[in-house]
Amino acid sequence: MQSPTSTATKPPARAKNRWAKLVWIVPAALVLLVALVLAARWLRELPSVQSFLTDYPGESHLPATAPVGFPAWLAWQHFMNSFLILLIIRSGWLVRTRSKAPAQWTRKNQGLIKTKGSPVKISLDLWFHLSLDALWVLNGIIFFILIFATGQWMRLVPTSWDVFPNALSAALQYASLDWPVENGWVSYNSLQLLAYFTTVFIAAPLALVTGLRMSGAWPKNAEKLNKLYPIEAARAIHLPVMLYFVAFILVHVTLVMATGALRNLNHMYGVQDGDSWVGFWFFAGSLVTMVLAWTLARPLFLRPVASLTGSVTKN
Repeated sequence: MQSPTSTATKPPARAKNRWAKLVWIVPAALVLLVALVLAARWLRELPSVQSFLTDYPGESHLPATAPVGFPAWLAWQHFMNSFLILLIIRSGWLVRTRSKAPAQWTRKNQGLIKTKGSPVKISLDLWFHLSLDALWVLNGIIFFILIFATGQWMRLVPTSWDVFPNALSAALQYASLDWPVENGWVSYNSLQLLAYFTTVFIAAPLALVTGLRMSGAWPKNAEKLNKLYPIEAARAIHLPVMLYFVAFILVHVTLVMATGALRNLNHMYGVQDGDSWVGFWFFAGSLVTMVLAWTLARPLFLRPVASLTGSVTKN
């Protein structure tokens, strides 16, 4: 006969099944990856595909007036965007998954979120998420102004239709592990260009408009507007957009490290084209800053900051 203690500590069957499914994800992913590489290498042996790769090497030509290299402000923008998006993803995931908020925040001046009756309260996690969103939007506005003022937009926006076959060519080269020649200081390959364009001009605005729809700043009494843009639609889009950012970051960091780490880090952080360690040390400092911010982003440290703009109460 089993004791009550032994039955109480026995994990439920449902939890076991969930972990059993997760265990198979890694070997299944490895098998798919190997199959993809083999298929890509087989395709590259076909004469028609070799001809296609010759006609479309993987990079579209930029306009003659496109700038070369990266200015210092773009390196700073890259760091700020990475810093904010990391914490936005973390706080957004906590908002979605935490069953009990560590504290509630009430704005001192209700302003746009004022409603009839008692003041609106939101969780401390949601306050942090929305505060980060506001900083991210401000950073994004500065970014958009500067890229169009300096011509850097030409490195991010497709200007000819051959970007699509060239992107397919670059994808095939990546998949076969015989990667396209990288020269990001001058221009991105077409697959990178489309990925950056999607991130900057599609995913980021979608994150903004869906997040705004779910926030307290959205007008609750605008019946026609709310019917045209229901909150359920915003929720259905917001999470996939977050997952897109996670996937983009993972692939982006992997390729940065695998296609000439020192040179790539110099482009993004050192504002120079070369293989020195300058960009690496700036990158290392940014990682330390992110880890420190991730560690401090907890109720103990968030409460006093949140109390500067509202009242914070425990549940």
